[in-house]
Amino acid sequence: MHHRPRRNRKSAGIRNLVREVILSAHDFIYPLFVQEGDANEDIAAMPGCKRWSIAGLVQEASEAFALGVPAVVIFPAVDEKLKNPTGDEAWNSEGLIPRAVRALKTACPELIVITDIALDPYNSDGHDGLVEDGKILNDESVEILCKQALCHAEAGVDIVSPSDMMDGRVAAIRKTLDSKGHEEVSILSYTAKYASAYYGPFRGALDSAPKAGDKKTYQMDYANVRESVREAILDEEEGADMIMVKPAGAYLDIILRLKETSTLPIAAYQVSGEYLMIKSAAKAGWLDEKAVVLESLTGIKRAGADIILSYFAKDVAGWLK
Repeated sequence: MHHRPRRNRKSAGIRNLVREVILSAHDFIYPLFVQEGDANEDIAAMPGCKRWSIAGLVQEASEAFALGVPAVVIFPAVDEKLKNPTGDEAWNSEGLIPRAVRALKTACPELIVITDIALDPYNSDGHDGLVEDGKILNDESVEILCKQALCHAEAGVDIVSPSDMMDGRVAAIRKTLDSKGHEEVSILSYTAKYASAYYGPFRGALDSAPKAGDKKTYQMDYANVRESVREAILDEEEGADMIMVKPAGAYLDIILRLKETSTLPIAAYQVSGEYLMIKSAAKAGWLDEKAVVLESLTGIKRAGADIILSYFAKDVAGWLK
């Protein structure tokens, strides 16, 4: 035989030499949860993850940065007493997220700090937008999202990341930030965020599940592909700097499609359900956790993701180092 492909697999050295996709700590954004008070609290539905105090958040983010992880995105566990139907706490300049941003940038100035722009942690209805008679209001919600993004920009955030899936919010946020002198703040848009069953552990971590109904009128139908291209085109036109596919593992085809059709960097979010399935199977002894994590993340990058959000980010950075 003239062709023996196995020659390129015969040793670890040769396999590494011809490897097409290389996973690096620099590929990752590390999602972290923050809460009020001094306690760092384990999250039952996400073993290995915590709701951090601000001090704990700073320490965890700094340790990840020292391992080579360049960025974190932070999500707040908001006290029920602060939630209301209009999500006013979302743009409180002395709220949990602005204080966390300032603490992170003071302790680790080179760390890229990203904040989630959505109302579900603050909204007593548990939706990403305002609710009126069971309907999610689009334009009224966008006005509040702009206030939230501006509040985070004034706190010193590097990137705002609207995850709400309201129409037109990227353009509105870009206009608001630019008009207030924050042209340097980037927008990482949740462009193709699907109405997925994989989000359950995350919602449990923040107690942010909808109190009534579901999110299918604003998050995307998981059966659709071309709709993601439409969303990407709109976000690019509206001024997004990066776009995201969420979840990642069951949507590798979407990552590839957007990689082929958009000029922007593509992020993909390995979400809480994906994380928990690996953790649970590994704990039961059915899977090798490290091997499966590296394989799954390499697959996400191989599909075309330039950036990966994963709760495994710190662990992987340690393994690779």
